Amino acid sequence: MDKTLKDFLSLAQLLLENEKISPVAKFIPAKEMFDRVDLSLHYNPMDEQEYYEKLKELINHSTKTSSNAFFNQLYGGRNEKAVLGELLSVLLNNSMYTYKAAGIQVGVEKITLREVCNIIGWDERSDGTYASGGSMTNLMSMITARDAFRSSIRFNGIEDKLTVYTSVESHFSIPKNAAFIGIGKKNVRLIPTNKKGEMDVAYLEKAIQKDMQSGFHPIMVNATAGTTVLGAFDPVEAISKICKQYRIWLHVDGAYCGAVIFSKKYKYLIKGLENADSFSFNPHKMFGTPLTCSIYVVKNKEHLYNSFSVEADYLFQTEEDEYNPGKTSLQCGRRNDALKFWTLWKSVGTNGLETIVDHEFELADTAREYIRKHADYTLYSFDHSISICFNYKNIPAKEICEKLYQEAQLMVSYGSYQGQEFIRLVTINGQNSSEDILAFFEKFEAFAKKHYLNTLEKVHS
Repeated sequence: MDKTLKDFLSLAQLLLENEKISPVAKFIPAKEMFDRVDLSLHYNPMDEQEYYEKLKELINHSTKTSSNAFFNQLYGGRNEKAVLGELLSVLLNNSMYTYKAAGIQVGVEKITLREVCNIIGWDERSDGTYASGGSMTNLMSMITARDAFRSSIRFNGIEDKLTVYTSVESHFSIPKNAAFIGIGKKNVRLIPTNKKGEMDVAYLEKAIQKDMQSGFHPIMVNATAGTTVLGAFDPVEAISKICKQYRIWLHVDGAYCGAVIFSKKYKYLIKGLENADSFSFNPHKMFGTPLTCSIYVVKNKEHLYNSFSVEADYLFQTEEDEYNPGKTSLQCGRRNDALKFWTLWKSVGTNGLETIVDHEFELADTAREYIRKHADYTLYSFDHSISICFNYKNIPAKEICEKLYQEAQLMVSYGSYQGQEFIRLVTINGQNSSEDILAFFEKFEAFAKKHYLNTLEKVHS
């Protein structure tokens, strides 16, 4: 076996063992990072042994996002079959812009997109692409919506006052992207939500009517399938009726929880999706594929060509545009993110993907059930969400989350909704078990007792 491959396998083994022993990396303040860890670069080559020692040091100090103690972000875990696809993608090193460069890997991408469109309920006119994250798929949705409203914008620029609508709980990329594509952050209307974090549909329609009366042109409504804090689902079916009435593009941002389309039990949360114009979701979230793996699909693939296709004779040298993905994507050079989703899907089947989704909701049920059985907890989120928001006694959420991280105990985030701050536990790691969730609460309570003894005594008195 080649020495480099042996060394790689040794490093991989070290990472896996380190995760079990220390599921949370030892905390290093950002300002001390360069002093505590040797990240320096030099003019001359490094001794091989020293080189691998430095790599080991890097691994030991890196955040363990796949451990059973990582609940901080909207991704986590490590699906082995998807990792295999990632490694193959790196070794093959295809760029997904032309059939010449990517070959049959174009088929890998196309079959996953075709099956996603079929699951949604769209016909053969639909298609899609892969992008580097949910922010990019949201950007693509806003570009296609803009161009669907007026195709001449691609050539002449924006001459109208355009508006976009999204809930106050939606992803920050919507106003950010509005600045990128010339709509402007001020022309993004943030629609209020109800107590469950779902978009207020009546308020949405009033906002659209008001803008139209004032000379604005509403071009898109962004509905969220899994908001970042409460994990709420906007009522897609009701929103789609408004979009149809006013001829507005409807995008459903399912980056976080859009994978519910694979679940017979939870697909109702996104009821009406077939009426949307575009949809996105991230397999690197609920399915645990390595970052990044983000899918963007449209009901009518002509919009992909209209917005993203530009002729380039030096690049596109085959006549089969259908098999040149660079004509329908945001990027030119693009890594093969589809392969890791394909290797997972190929291995477990559509039913296996459904099992992963259902399991994560079951983990959330385990967490909620535990909270409801223990009076010291206050629950702020709702059923059928994989975001569990709670407080423990009267301990400040932000403070205890930061202490848990700094003392390398657990990585869990905090959030706020309608003025209330709380801890946000996400059960998005499909490799976790119910025992892992209960172990979280056991460790959390032990930590609280150790560090907040005075606070807890005041509560009991």
